[in-house]
Amino acid sequence: MSIIVNLDVMMARRKISLNDLSEKVDITPANLSILKTGKAKAIRFSTLEAICRELNCQPGDILEFKTDPVEMTSVPEKSGV
Repeated sequence: MSIIVNLDVMMARRKISLNDLSEKVDITPANLSILKTGKAKAIRFSTLEAICRELNCQPGDILEFKTDPVEMTSVPEKSGV
């Protein structure tokens, strides 16, 4: 399973550059780039809130959960009780 970051998609839709967004949400361009490329291990809710406010979007527009097909096939069956 993995979390997919679609920040680059939302930024393109809103026609805003990385540098402009980083200034507006008060985060360094380097840290925003790490988030944008999906390399971040965590995000603060306050940062996510600021990004959503500036991009006029919902957290679900930026973050997406996808299940790995391999994990789906290796899930053990539940025994009936």
